Amino acid sequence: MNKLIIALYLMSQTMYAVADGRSDCDAAAGEFLSASVVSAPKFARAKQTIKGIKLSHTHINVRPDGDSRVYDVAMSNVYARDYVRNANNIPKSLAALRTGDKLELCGKLYTSGLGIHWVHSNCNITPDAEHPDGSVKKVLADGSTGENLQSSQAYCYLWN
Repeated sequence: MNKLIIALYLMSQTMYAVADGRSDCDAAAGEFLSASVVSAPKFARAKQTIKGIKLSHTHINVRPDGDSRVYDVAMSNVYARDYVRNANNIPKSLAALRTGDKLELCGKLYTSGLGIHWVHSNCNITPDAEHPDGSVKKVLADGSTGENLQSSQAYCYLWN
């Protein structure tokens, strides 16, 4: 009997661990978009420098599922795992995004215009609606998602 109870408990925990992108994003206090890339990545030069680090961005346009409108996605380059300090180009992991790629995005929708930003780590701070623990994940051929392309915490010290 005890083995059955333990087995049922372990099975229930496994079911809770299998969450989709939307529920993961809800838990991260973000807003979720499942979308297809409709434009190649574009580099945006830094408008701000903190502690000598230029905060450049990469932008893509996406079309969310079930929505004919196009959204801008602003990705902070310092959160890419392969970011090169003060580089004037797109990190390779973000440059690899192609038109037609399917993405799951978690972040903060623009308050003006159509778009989403804050699609990056929040550096282990408890997430809230203003500071979600965001992500950019490519949907793979088998329907699973790849790693978060915006999860590096190497530059979190800039905001501490």
